Amino acid sequence: MPQKLGVSVVVATRNRRERLLGTLARLRALPERPPIVVVDNASSDGTPAAVRRRFPGVDLIALDANTGPAARTIGARAADGLYVAFSDDDSWWAPGALQRASELLEAFPSLALVAARVLVGERELEDETTAAMAQSPLAPDVPLPGPPVLGFIACGAIVRRSAFLDVGGFREPGMGFEETLLAVELVEAGWQLAYVPTVVAHHHPSGGRPSARRRSHGRNVLWFAWTRRPVRVALARTAAMAAGALRDPALRAALRDFLADFGRVRRQRRVVGSRTERALRRLGH
Repeated sequence: MPQKLGVSVVVATRNRRERLLGTLARLRALPERPPIVVVDNASSDGTPAAVRRRFPGVDLIALDANTGPAARTIGARAADGLYVAFSDDDSWWAPGALQRASELLEAFPSLALVAARVLVGERELEDETTAAMAQSPLAPDVPLPGPPVLGFIACGAIVRRSAFLDVGGFREPGMGFEETLLAVELVEAGWQLAYVPTVVAHHHPSGGRPSARRRSHGRNVLWFAWTRRPVRVALARTAAMAAGALRDPALRAALRDFLADFGRVRRQRRVVGSRTERALRRLGH
């Protein structure tokens, strides 16, 4: 019998039925046998019916509207584990990863989030983000099972459910930079985050247009700067974006997106403390 653990897996999805079904098959085959919560962001491709038919033991939440990354928070509220591991519909956890993460969260009471090593695609190349986390320049305040970090990849994160929900989880759709925002909120609340390379997730992304990714990333950089960073930093990020927009249509679109939503961004402005700001600068944010 697999050892009982307090980790639930939450999967957010939208209109990727076949990929999701493949991911669920992999998650159901894990030796840990974790409870799984699927949150469907108003798919129109028959995803909810397919999940109910193929995986009746999975807890399915079918939403009437697309909530974006906030679907993960809805799933975490519905989960009954002490800890929550997030998967996308194109990612899954390696055997033993959830058991290892739960043991670490149990052993380190100030730890709110374990950031896993993420292997990408059929060639299983290490994601450049997790490779950078392995070289984190941040110094730990307390003993941790790995380098302290101030960011993570959502599909490679296992969180302490209570800490995650206490800071609000992933927010409403459209704000962007949700991983960095959540990391900052946890640190500001006194929690620790650590990168642990022995906890492994697999990610097989479908790609997407580079210009669309640049547009989204540029918009998110500005949103995060104006919601959490000092004015001088936010102004510098905006000036740099405007300069880049002169020659890059994707950055021009990112700037338009940001300006169109500036009123909402201003209403959510809450500048981080000086210690967190120093950590962000040290990481090159």
